[in-house]
Amino acid sequence: MPNTDVSSLSMLGQQTETAKSPEEAVLEKVPSNHAGTDYVVRFTAPEFTSLCPMTGQPDFAHIVIDYIPGEWLVESKSLKLFLHSFRNHGAFHEDCSIYIAKRIVELLDPKWLRIGAYWYPRGGIPIDVFWQTGQPPEGVWLPEQGVATYRGRG
Repeated sequence: MPNTDVSSLSMLGQQTETAKSPEEAVLEKVPSNHAGTDYVVRFTAPEFTSLCPMTGQPDFAHIVIDYIPGEWLVESKSLKLFLHSFRNHGAFHEDCSIYIAKRIVELLDPKWLRIGAYWYPRGGIPIDVFWQTGQPPEGVWLPEQGVATYRGRG
């Protein structure tokens, strides 16, 4: 099994501060040792937090990111710190969700990516945001995201 080249990484194995904003956050990538093989990578952030840009109140989401790598994988520590950089950032649910997906696509140029952002209600209405880059390649095992829609007392 080949070793992954980590020589370009600046955060892994180092004490790293969280960026003050998502725009300042650094996302890093590593070469995929299995380029040419279609498989799904899933990241789940069950306690994602951002701030409402109008009230400054916290908004919470359960975010699931699935992607099929091409030549690159996202380095997980940088992804965690990127997601954490939203904690003091004011943006609407839709903006946060799509910005996360587009940053990863820009970094990796994956064969395919989807994001499911399941936002908890504030004011009585949950806002869930879904986006994908296109149809996944045929023959790839793609499990459901497994996050139930919000039911309240139902």
